[in-house]
Amino acid sequence: MSHHPALFAFEGDFQTDLRCIPMAVRHRLDLCGIKLSLKEWVKLGPEQRGVVVGLLDQPGLDGAEAVRRFDAAVVAMVEQRMGEPPARCPVDPAPPWASAAQIPAEVAAKAAAEGIALTPARWSGLAPLQRFALYKLSRSSHKNENFGPACREFGLLAP
Repeated sequence: MSHHPALFAFEGDFQTDLRCIPMAVRHRLDLCGIKLSLKEWVKLGPEQRGVVVGLLDQPGLDGAEAVRRFDAAVVAMVEQRMGEPPARCPVDPAPPWASAAQIPAEVAAKAAAEGIALTPARWSGLAPLQRFALYKLSRSSHKNENFGPACREFGLLAP
C-alpha cells in the first residue's frame, strides 16, 4: 500500500503492510467506541486493513455520517473475519486531547521529559488528529518512541 494522506510520516516504518493500527484509524475507532486489539487488527489481513484505512476518506459525508459508516464497515469486517463483533468501549464526549485550550498533563509531562517546549499556543495550533496522536503517544501504556518524531513532523521541533 502506498502512503495514505491520513497516515503520518512517523508511522512510515509500518505503512506498507499496516501491521500496526495507524493513528488516524485509532482516532476513528475511538470516535466509534470500537475497541480493536492489535491482534484483531492483524487478523483482518493486509487487504482488509487497507480497506479500513480507505474508509477514512469519505468525501461528501458530514463527520457523524462518516463515523457511522466507518463503524458499520469495521464491525462487519471484524464479524466476518473473527466470527463476532469487536468489543465496545464508551465514547468520551470530551477527550483530553480534544481541547485546543488545554494541554493534557500527560502530553505536557512527556514534552518536558523530551525537552520539547510545547506551549499552549503551539498546542492550539495543532489539528485535532495531531493532538490525538500526541496524547496517545504520551501515555505510559505506549512505547513512546514516536513522540519526538511526531513533534518534529507537526512542526514543534526543528528538523
